[in-house]
Amino acid sequence: MEMRLGRRIAFDYGQVRIGVAVSDQTGLIATPIATLKNGDEGLKAALEDLFQEYEPIYIVVGEPRHLSGAQSQTMSKMSEFLELLSSLTQAPLHLVDERMSTLSAARTLRDTGHNAKSSKDKIDAMAAVAILESALHRERVVGSLD
Repeated sequence: MEMRLGRRIAFDYGQVRIGVAVSDQTGLIATPIATLKNGDEGLKAALEDLFQEYEPIYIVVGEPRHLSGAQSQTMSKMSEFLELLSSLTQAPLHLVDERMSTLSAARTLRDTGHNAKSSKDKIDAMAAVAILESALHRERVVGSLD
């Protein structure tokens, strides 16, 4: 299936940090690009800069769920972040199951010789990569994220 050209942005929302990843124009490669501080005065401006620089064709945010599948308490706190994203861009916004993203990111970093303590910022950005890769895979296989 032919994928649309254009970058996609993913966020791994956390109460302290928000990991960010972006795809290449073809939607094949997801790359970690930043870790933003949640609640920081500059968060809105940083998001505006990201959207202006990358002009995403869609945005993906990891949906926090418990391993059982039930929504976590973080979801209610994340709604404010989702509203902020929607106010800053016209790009469609999709939620993607993120249950294994942080675990996967930590394993990848450990496998490359990084320890968890020195890699907290990297883990959030790598978790965003895992979320974006999940969305890109679904886009390739199903043809959409809906």
